[in-house]
Amino acid sequence: MYVARLLYPLRVLGPGKRVGIWFAGCSRGCPGCSNPELWKQDPRYLVSGDTVLKMINAIRETRGAEGIDGFTLTGGDPFEQPEALRELLPRLREISADILAYSGFRLRELRNRGYRDILDQLAVVIDGPYVESRNTNCFLRGSDNQEIHILNPALEERYREYLKNGRNEVQNFRTRDGFISAGIHRPEYPRELREALLAKGVTIGGETCGDETAPEHTQNQH
Repeated sequence: MYVARLLYPLRVLGPGKRVGIWFAGCSRGCPGCSNPELWKQDPRYLVSGDTVLKMINAIRETRGAEGIDGFTLTGGDPFEQPEALRELLPRLREISADILAYSGFRLRELRNRGYRDILDQLAVVIDGPYVESRNTNCFLRGSDNQEIHILNPALEERYREYLKNGRNEVQNFRTRDGFISAGIHRPEYPRELREALLAKGVTIGGETCGDETAPEHTQNQH
């Protein structure tokens, strides 16, 4: 499977402290996508399901069995790797049944593609392509054409309460070569971030500005 990154504790794409798994590979190529670097299934992202589980179990060993409240699958599009989901989801469900997945495909398309067995293992699907002109800062959604589908009745109340008063936030994760900004970003956020970092002399994709250069690279993550 092609998995670009795994982040914890993710608090901005679902309730609680979650493990965020970013899959690499998306053929849709939506204009304004926050993760265009994940459109391609780059060979450097190729990992085994066992490797992903080892990383998750390392979190559990550090934070305890109750340290993971759920999982959020995004990318890229996780559903462009259905066999990877079939391998991974049963093992994730042993840890938490709260698994939220983003997809550019509509829910009806996923069902028609024969992915009902995958959907049966998910708590929530947020579906639909990203449309830049419809980014109106809707909670949990990149654009307002996308829909939130609660598939697991046992978690319906939890999500209804979570969605009732929720608002989009951005969460920054430090990495060894910079930082990753996770969450639902306003359309102007990348420009504002870029201007703020360049003003401080921070490197962005090889470009520098300001009095000094810092070894920083930024990526915005849905």
